[in-house]
Amino acid sequence: MNKEILLSELHFKAVRSSGAGGQNVNKVSSKMVLIFDVSSTSGLNEEEKERIKVKLKTKISQENLLILTCDEDRSQLKNKKIITQRFFELINKALQIPKTRKVTTVSRSAKEKRLQEKKKAGEIKANRRKVDL
Repeated sequence: MNKEILLSELHFKAVRSSGAGGQNVNKVSSKMVLIFDVSSTSGLNEEEKERIKVKLKTKISQENLLILTCDEDRSQLKNKKIITQRFFELINKALQIPKTRKVTTVSRSAKEKRLQEKKKAGEIKANRRKVDL
């Protein structure tokens, strides 16, 4: 993954934001929309593209566009910084390869300990019963 190439391929669009801001909301486009074309990027190799398509399939449109929005702040610049940071976190998380699980068995001592605890619990319950003479 080449961050400089990815950063140059990002497309930003400013949109009018809803929420706090009074009449400023009606005049200023502070909400930022980040658009990234996953299939045509040169910053990722084919394996990375496929991994991203699989991991982020709910966030990617049918045209292979990853679209993120941010309207947390009233400032367009701050929203742009937040959304680019989120984008790189999302890409890094999608590209992480999970560790393969080693198959293990329960140890003999753990089995014996579990059985002893079961016997002890059974004895306690048996002592609660009324004595039958």
